[in-house]
Amino acid sequence: MKVQGKMFIWLAVFILAMAIVYGAWSKEPAGTTALFLAFGLSIMIGYYLAFTARRVDTGAQDNKEADVADDAGELGFFSPHSWQPLSLAVGGALAFLGVVFGWWLMFFSAPMVMVGIFGWVFEYYRGENQNQ
Repeated sequence: MKVQGKMFIWLAVFILAMAIVYGAWSKEPAGTTALFLAFGLSIMIGYYLAFTARRVDTGAQDNKEADVADDAGELGFFSPHSWQPLSLAVGGALAFLGVVFGWWLMFFSAPMVMVGIFGWVFEYYRGENQNQ
Protein backbone atom coordinates (compact mmCIF):
# COMPACT_ATOMS: atom_id res chain seq x y z
CA MET A 1 0.00 0.00 0.00
CA LYS A 2 2.94 2.30 0.46
CA VAL A 3 3.65 2.31 -3.26
CA GLN A 4 0.05 3.15 -4.16
CA GLY A 5 -0.07 5.92 -1.56
CA LYS A 6 3.10 7.50 -2.92
CA MET A 7 1.78 7.23 -6.47
CA PHE A 8 -1.43 9.07 -5.60
CA ILE A 9 0.41 11.75 -3.61
CA TRP A 10 2.78 12.38 -6.55
CA LEU A 11 -0.21 12.42 -8.88
CA ALA A 12 -1.85 15.02 -6.63
CA VAL A 13 1.28 17.19 -6.74
CA PHE A 14 1.32 16.97 -10.54
CA ILE A 15 -2.39 17.79 -10.83
CA LEU A 16 -1.95 20.77 -8.48
CA ALA A 17 0.88 22.14 -10.62
CA MET A 18 -1.16 21.65 -13.78
CA ALA A 19 -4.20 23.30 -12.17
CA ILE A 20 -2.17 26.38 -11.27
CA VAL A 21 -0.60 26.61 -14.75
CA TYR A 22 -3.93 25.97 -16.49
CA GLY A 23 -5.75 28.51 -14.33
CA ALA A 24 -3.11 31.19 -14.92
CA TRP A 25 -2.98 30.71 -18.68
CA SER A 26 -6.57 29.97 -19.60
CA LYS A 27 -8.54 32.13 -17.13
CA GLU A 28 -11.28 29.50 -17.53
CA PRO A 29 -13.02 28.71 -14.24
CA ALA A 30 -14.68 25.36 -15.06
CA GLY A 31 -11.53 23.49 -16.06
CA THR A 32 -9.51 25.05 -13.27
CA THR A 33 -12.13 24.02 -10.72
CA ALA A 34 -12.21 20.49 -12.12
CA LEU A 35 -8.43 20.22 -11.83
CA PHE A 36 -8.45 21.48 -8.24
CA LEU A 37 -11.19 18.97 -7.40
CA ALA A 38 -9.11 16.21 -9.03
CA PHE A 39 -6.20 17.33 -6.85
CA GLY A 40 -8.39 17.07 -3.76
CA LEU A 41 -9.59 13.60 -4.66
CA SER A 42 -6.06 12.38 -5.41
CA ILE A 43 -4.65 13.74 -2.17
CA MET A 44 -7.49 12.14 -0.17
CA ILE A 45 -6.87 8.73 -1.74
CA GLY A 46 -3.10 9.05 -1.35
CA TYR A 47 -3.39 10.09 2.29
CA TYR A 48 -5.80 7.24 3.03
CA LEU A 49 -3.51 4.65 1.43
CA ALA A 50 -0.41 6.01 3.18
CA PHE A 51 -2.28 6.22 6.50
CA THR A 52 -3.59 2.67 6.17
CA ALA A 53 -0.21 1.26 5.06
CA ARG A 54 1.27 2.15 8.44
CA ARG A 55 -1.39 0.15 10.30
CA VAL A 56 -1.56 -3.07 8.28
CA ASP A 57 0.97 -5.80 7.63
CA THR A 58 3.40 -5.31 4.79
CA GLY A 59 1.95 -6.67 1.59
CA ALA A 60 3.75 -8.46 -1.20
CA GLN A 61 3.62 -5.32 -3.35
CA ASP A 62 5.86 -3.53 -0.81
CA ASN A 63 8.54 -6.23 -0.92
CA LYS A 64 11.03 -5.79 -3.76
CA GLU A 65 11.98 -9.50 -3.61
CA ALA A 66 8.37 -10.79 -3.80
CA ASP A 67 6.96 -12.95 -6.57
CA VAL A 68 3.49 -12.65 -8.08
CA ALA A 69 2.45 -15.83 -6.27
CA ASP A 70 3.21 -14.24 -2.88
CA ASP A 71 0.16 -12.02 -3.22
CA ALA A 72 -2.19 -14.92 -4.01
CA GLY A 73 -4.87 -15.99 -1.59
CA GLU A 74 -8.50 -15.55 -0.75
CA LEU A 75 -9.82 -12.19 -1.84
CA GLY A 76 -13.17 -12.37 -0.11
CA PHE A 77 -16.61 -13.89 -0.34
CA PHE A 78 -18.66 -13.24 -3.46
CA SER A 79 -22.22 -14.41 -3.83
CA PRO A 80 -22.34 -16.93 -6.68
CA HIS A 81 -26.02 -16.70 -7.58
CA SER A 82 -27.75 -13.54 -6.49
CA TRP A 83 -30.76 -12.12 -8.34
CA GLN A 84 -30.89 -8.96 -6.23
CA PRO A 85 -28.57 -6.84 -8.41
CA LEU A 86 -30.93 -7.42 -11.33
CA SER A 87 -33.91 -6.02 -9.42
CA LEU A 88 -31.81 -3.07 -8.26
CA ALA A 89 -30.66 -2.40 -11.82
CA VAL A 90 -34.20 -2.49 -13.19
CA GLY A 91 -35.46 -0.28 -10.37
CA GLY A 92 -32.58 2.17 -10.85
CA ALA A 93 -33.15 2.27 -14.60
CA LEU A 94 -36.84 3.02 -14.07
CA ALA A 95 -35.92 5.72 -11.54
CA PHE A 96 -33.61 7.43 -14.04
CA LEU A 97 -36.25 7.08 -16.74
CA GLY A 98 -38.63 8.73 -14.30
CA VAL A 99 -36.49 11.85 -14.42
CA VAL A 100 -36.79 11.87 -18.21
CA PHE A 101 -40.41 10.88 -18.79
CA GLY A 102 -42.14 11.94 -15.61
CA TRP A 103 -41.93 11.62 -11.87
CA TRP A 104 -44.92 9.26 -11.87
CA LEU A 105 -42.50 6.48 -12.88
CA MET A 106 -40.91 6.73 -9.44
CA PHE A 107 -44.02 5.06 -7.99
CA PHE A 108 -43.03 1.90 -9.87
CA SER A 109 -39.28 2.13 -9.39
CA ALA A 110 -39.16 2.85 -5.64
CA PRO A 111 -40.76 -0.49 -4.61
CA MET A 112 -38.44 -2.40 -6.96
CA VAL A 113 -35.39 -0.69 -5.46
CA MET A 114 -36.64 -1.32 -1.91
CA VAL A 115 -37.31 -5.00 -2.63
CA GLY A 116 -33.85 -5.34 -4.18
CA ILE A 117 -32.11 -3.69 -1.22
CA PHE A 118 -34.11 -5.71 1.30
CA GLY A 119 -33.40 -8.94 -0.57
CA TRP A 120 -29.70 -8.21 -0.89
CA VAL A 121 -29.30 -7.37 2.79
CA PHE A 122 -31.19 -10.42 4.03
CA GLU A 123 -30.07 -12.83 1.31
CA TYR A 124 -28.14 -15.09 3.67
CA TYR A 125 -30.68 -15.05 6.51
CA ARG A 126 -33.19 -17.37 4.84
CA GLY A 127 -33.44 -20.18 2.33
CA GLU A 128 -30.73 -22.60 1.24
CA ASN A 129 -27.91 -20.10 1.84
CA GLN A 130 -28.72 -19.59 5.52
CA ASN A 131 -25.68 -19.76 7.85
CA GLN A 132 -23.08 -19.31 5.11
